[in-house]
Amino acid sequence: MPKINRYIDINEVEREAKKDFIDRHSAFVHCESTATAGEMFAVTVKVGEAYTHPDDFDHYIASVALYNKDTKLAEATFFAGTLGGQGKKGNTTVTFNVVLEKDAELVAHAYCTKHGLWESDAVAVKVA
Repeated sequence: MPKINRYIDINEVEREAKKDFIDRHSAFVHCESTATAGEMFAVTVKVGEAYTHPDDFDHYIASVALYNKDTKLAEATFFAGTLGGQGKKGNTTVTFNVVLEKDAELVAHAYCTKHGLWESDAVAVKVA
């Protein structure tokens, strides 16, 4: 079982280097707090809010997955160089359009080829 890293509030972290490391690997879920049952619902997952992640050939975000509790809803795979390439940085961002039938608890995972799996905070969505 791989270790799952979790975001911690970078405002509570003392060293800038540690803030950079935590933020640039963490997935952040952005969506409305309510959805209509049976209709398309946009969920954007961004890796890194305040800091950007490298896009080197041996160190990049390889995938982003979206879950509703234990159920995988969607996944996107990325390849080295798709966000600028060696020596560049960019924010891996993907928008998934999903259909929800009942209240959801959305969580995203981002996989860094060098630093492993990172899990977002859960985001609650009410479905009417």
